[in-house]
Amino acid sequence: MSELNRLTRDLIRSAYEEAGPKIPDPVRDFVEKITFAAPEEILSAVRDALAEDWMAMPVWARNLAYRLACLQRPDDPELLREAAADLLSFGPDWDDVAEELKARAARLEG
Repeated sequence: MSELNRLTRDLIRSAYEEAGPKIPDPVRDFVEKITFAAPEEILSAVRDALAEDWMAMPVWARNLAYRLACLQRPDDPELLREAAADLLSFGPDWDDVAEELKARAARLEG
């Protein structure tokens, strides 16, 4: 079983525990809203949060936001580099992903 499969099963189990889901309402609301947000809205929210307090937004939320924006704008080298720079700030777990984003941005401009 993959790690994602295991985490998905853990999520499902947590939703049906007696005490209710372990996911706080603000986290759930954020995930639901960002899932279908336009890239402009996502980037505005991320940039505003980072400008206010660079470390306040949880890394998982930053990663999700940039990932969703990049999926919607796969041919935007500036965005790919921005996402890569953010990933490199919290490595080394995502350094390989960041390097691929930078390489893709270079190919797009090449």
